[in-house]
Amino acid sequence: MSDEANPFESLQEQIDDAAAYLDVDDDVIQRLKYPERVLETNLTVDMEDGSIERFKAFRSEFNGDRGPYKGGIRYHPGVDRDEVKALSGWMVYKCAVAGVPYGGGKGGIVIDPAEYSAAELERITRSFAKELRPFIGEDKDIPAPDVNTGQREMNWIKDTYESLENTTEPGVVTGKSIEAGGSEGRVEATGRSTMLTAREAFGYLGRDIEGASVAVQGFGNAGWIAANLIDELGANIVAVSDSSGAIYDPNGFDPVDVKEHKRATGSVTGYEAVEEFTNEDLLTMDVDLLIPAALENAIDGDLAEAVEADVIVEAANGPLTPDADDVLTAKDVHVFPDILANAGGVTVSYFEWVQNRQRFYWDEERVNEELESVITDAFDDLTTAYEAFDVPNFRTAAYVVAIQRVVDAFTDNGNWP
Repeated sequence: MSDEANPFESLQEQIDDAAAYLDVDDDVIQRLKYPERVLETNLTVDMEDGSIERFKAFRSEFNGDRGPYKGGIRYHPGVDRDEVKALSGWMVYKCAVAGVPYGGGKGGIVIDPAEYSAAELERITRSFAKELRPFIGEDKDIPAPDVNTGQREMNWIKDTYESLENTTEPGVVTGKSIEAGGSEGRVEATGRSTMLTAREAFGYLGRDIEGASVAVQGFGNAGWIAANLIDELGANIVAVSDSSGAIYDPNGFDPVDVKEHKRATGSVTGYEAVEEFTNEDLLTMDVDLLIPAALENAIDGDLAEAVEADVIVEAANGPLTPDADDVLTAKDVHVFPDILANAGGVTVSYFEWVQNRQRFYWDEERVNEELESVITDAFDDLTTAYEAFDVPNFRTAAYVVAIQRVVDAFTDNGNWP
């Protein structure tokens, strides 16, 4: 695992790789490689022991050519300016490749939420929402959950914004609880799009996903739901991991049972008489399908040399460095990129936003049907570009599609002033 690759530089390299196949002026491409603005703020919050603690927080608004900025807010000790910039850029191209009419944004607080009480986290979240207030809104910038945030935090942001603005605006954030205006199917959306991408990928490659061996790195929301849905397709989930380590059973195991064990114990390790090893070992297992579903930079160029999976579907954002992409392309490992595979989250966030605007809500069946239509259409666009442009890998194909759509929007809008 690499701590050295700068995610923002990785994003810029991915854009350059794809731009080489497009007839777009270099000055326009340069514009698409940098955020339009980045908010950096220091939150000072009262703690339960009477002290005041400072938290650094960020919000990056990368590009709004195709619509309002859209993207999650994460709570993690590793949050920094370049990470947030990169994630907001990936959101631009994720929305574009999925055909969702949004731009890209991302935010985060430098914090380990496990070290704070629920009451302290509420105060921290509301403090951040107060700082974000001038920038967010259902037609401006729409936050959502990310690493270590969820419905609870989105409800707090929504309530803070609505209270300060003296309005009702459920579409100011997405990923809310159902009672606060959330959408059916939102919690499962990222894992579901990962499953749909894997299913379409195996079909496109002429492989049978039924009986395929699968390893999943990261057993949070996206990872475990992807594992469960792929298991329902008949695949064999043989290894999963979280920050505590990895477990392996060549005969496979039930992802729901593993999730229950994790809920009870706090980790996947210790699950009934299976082999245990490291996250790195999981990433280099000889499996048909590998799903990195943790944080960025999980596989660098050195580790990629040892990767034995035939197909990789990225549930996490930026889990492969550009060097890893080069190595895996040379090894004929088929990588289906994050900006397609995990686009279910932002797609169903878009559905939630539409429902909030209309004050008319869909059932889960409709949400899942609409999501499947979006992801399968986006997959077809990706494979069409892969063949038409003769690009070296599917990531480059996805960026070719996405960049062209953003460029078209920019060109149609014009540059002012």
